[in-house]
Amino acid sequence: MIEVTETETPSGDCEDAYTITRTWTATDNCGNTATESQTITVGDNTPPVIAGVPADETIECDEVANLGDANVTATDNCDNDVTIEITEQTEPGDCEDTYTLIRTWTATDNCGNRSEESQTITVGDTTPPTLAGVPADETADCGDTIADAPNVTADDNCDGDVTIELDEETTPGDCDGSYTLTRTWTATDNCGNTATDTQTITVGD
Repeated sequence: MIEVTETETPSGDCEDAYTITRTWTATDNCGNTATESQTITVGDNTPPVIAGVPADETIECDEVANLGDANVTATDNCDNDVTIEITEQTEPGDCEDTYTLIRTWTATDNCGNRSEESQTITVGDTTPPTLAGVPADETADCGDTIADAPNVTADDNCDGDVTIELDEETTPGDCDGSYTLTRTWTATDNCGNTATDTQTITVGD
């Protein structure tokens, strides 16, 4: 008669690692016995597989708020509930509103096997500001009073405090008392994108 027994012993290394011992015992009619054993060492050296990490992309600085959370998952050959962690690293760019955002997902199974996948998001600023309040061109008589330059404003997709500079240039006309006044407003954001708008005042006699 042959009997087989099987025992399972945790290895202590991790939840999915253990040892299986199978023992066969042969017994004859007179009670004489012989035994043989097999030891099966079960381990887990296979890292999880990550899925759903978005592709690298390039976006404008005002689109960062729309990124949202990616639906990243992980499967494993042994662990049905893999732990996933995300870290974010920011590397400065050429100007204040440009940078590189690196998102890294790390999946770890019960036995400490890990795998990583990353997404690189290049954040840029190529959008110039928008000027508002620049008056239309006008014609005036030499005796008229020319109003001071108005308070022109500027909006930008990323920079909340756009720099505005005013340049005034006077060009003599065909006779005394006539000239052209050209006012040029230049708005510059943090990344050097500029927008200009001009008012021309023609003063005649």
